[in-house]
Amino acid sequence: MKLKQLFSSFTIIDYIIWTAAILFITVSFLIFDRNNFMTLAASVIGVTSIIINAKGHPLGQLLMLFFAAVYGYISFSFHYYGEMMTYLGMTAPMALFSLIAWLRNPFKDGNAEVRVNHLSVLEVAFMSLLTCLVTIIFYFILRYFNTANLIPSTISVTTSFAAVYLTFRRSAFFSLLYAANDIVLIVLWTLAAMTDRSYISVLICFAMFLVSDIYGFISWLKMKKRQEDCDPFHDAFPS
Repeated sequence: MKLKQLFSSFTIIDYIIWTAAILFITVSFLIFDRNNFMTLAASVIGVTSIIINAKGHPLGQLLMLFFAAVYGYISFSFHYYGEMMTYLGMTAPMALFSLIAWLRNPFKDGNAEVRVNHLSVLEVAFMSLLTCLVTIIFYFILRYFNTANLIPSTISVTTSFAAVYLTFRRSAFFSLLYAANDIVLIVLWTLAAMTDRSYISVLICFAMFLVSDIYGFISWLKMKKRQEDCDPFHDAFPS
């Protein structure tokens, strides 16, 4: 996956955001948890995945597979069955599909950077309809399993599904949807932290994810413009 090419493309800002996020996550873990090292591992893997995704590199999707597995277990431990099912049943498989899609669609031959895709109005409408359908179905599934904080958990499914769909389709807006999902998760884990302070470290993790995803969205907009400038016809035909 051309790791040397990846890290040579990192800027000072990339390293600052990455380092700061890992520092905040680690310090919050040492203060509020100190026991659940799986949570720390998931947080570090997750934020690293986001930073690498911001560069349009397929390795980010591979790391997302590992994050989804660990985070699914953490969610199960607090009875957030919606999060567990979303990440194990949707995010993980879609990360695999996205990995394949990103590998098959490099911007240039010999370059690991993925080609940014432009979605048609018809596909956006299809995605919106599909997202609504998934939301309705999951609401009743989550209610059946007595999921904690049902409404925020259902909204998390909505934002997660839209985010993974856009990731698979290589849209620059996937990071924006993940940022929306981060906000929902901040609410969910704030509620969890009210009963168990060790979950504050998970809360801090998603706060760092929010910052990183917003940065990722900005990076993809810049990447999209740069690719259009290099190849003005590549955006004319959605793929």
